[in-house]
Amino acid sequence: MNRVVITGAGTVNPLGQDVAATMAALRAGRSAIGPLTCRDADRLSVRIGAEVRGFDAALRLGAGDAARLDRFSQFALAAAREAWGQAGLAPTPDLAAKAGVIIGSAGGGQGTAEDSYRAVFAEGRNRVPPLTVPRLMHSAAASRISQEFGLMGPVFSVASACASSNHALGLAFQMVRSGLAPVMLAGGAEAMLTFGGIKAWEGLRVLSPDGCRPFSARRNGMVMGEGAGVFILESLGHARARGAPVLAEIAGFAMGADAGDLLAPSAEGAARAMRAALADAGTAPDAVGYINAHGTGTGLNDAAEGAAILEVFGMDGPCVSATKSLHGHAIGASGAIEILACLLALNEGIIAPTAGVEAPDPAIPLDLVTGEARQARVTSCLSNAFAFGGLNAVLALRRA
Repeated sequence: MNRVVITGAGTVNPLGQDVAATMAALRAGRSAIGPLTCRDADRLSVRIGAEVRGFDAALRLGAGDAARLDRFSQFALAAAREAWGQAGLAPTPDLAAKAGVIIGSAGGGQGTAEDSYRAVFAEGRNRVPPLTVPRLMHSAAASRISQEFGLMGPVFSVASACASSNHALGLAFQMVRSGLAPVMLAGGAEAMLTFGGIKAWEGLRVLSPDGCRPFSARRNGMVMGEGAGVFILESLGHARARGAPVLAEIAGFAMGADAGDLLAPSAEGAARAMRAALADAGTAPDAVGYINAHGTGTGLNDAAEGAAILEVFGMDGPCVSATKSLHGHAIGASGAIEILACLLALNEGIIAPTAGVEAPDPAIPLDLVTGEARQARVTSCLSNAFAFGGLNAVLALRRA
């Protein structure tokens, strides 16, 4: 069994359009939540979100990819290029034959789908652009990334709601650990901040009209975001042989299902996933210094996750923060973006704060980092993702 390390990271998200800008925002505890600017925003009941502002796809990717790719794939490709560049990989024939890509996305090309529906139903057109299907399909981002680097190993997408990118990273981790692939690119991408996308979430009555405050006594819902995070995973031996930088080790992964309610989360299921990830990593609960919580800011999720953390780690457990309060809930991309907060904790000893919490919920007595970033020595951490449908995916990371 190979040890698996992260040797490259890339992102486009509301906090920043690369890793450096994102890390700076996390250190500062700067929230990217603000007024929505999407088409027909005036018809929405909830008009705040965390948008990626000023992303110029033609400038960043070239005119061809700007035209051929939906926004979620554009985010993913930009992030993958950054991660590949940081890792310094050279595409050899042997690597190309075995390496692959797994990208998680809950919605795929929602912008493309919405534009097509508008054209046919609202504008009365009888045709849509010929590349509509390749743009909207969930696997478009993974396919385009594989083409970019000539990777011919396992390439596919994962759609498991808000756990999509944790599932993608976990599956890639297992492939590298087992020896199936020496290198995998994995993460998530989402661009659901469209009129239809937000309207659908409004129907669930889980969106906050004024901010995301996870684990707060005054929390009243989640705030939607968008973006992508992509990482290079490779075996430690492969990384050492080429002198690659090592950002962190992925030490363990667990996934499971509540097999219960479609919408209401289960504390038991979340606890079971965290315990299994720790067991897979060979990490004792008291060795964990930080948990990046799923922390959506909804009443049910925060209560269930808080109870699960207390059950697994006790009252003297690790510090916790929920960075969705800064970058919004990017649905299938959230877990990948949140890995950056884990890297910040492991490599710099800085815990990004949970924004907007004036008073933590006394019924959830966690060591919640609020207000501003906290200095802490962290050698192991967890990244939680607990999705609608009762789909749970937890990654355990360790300092390199």
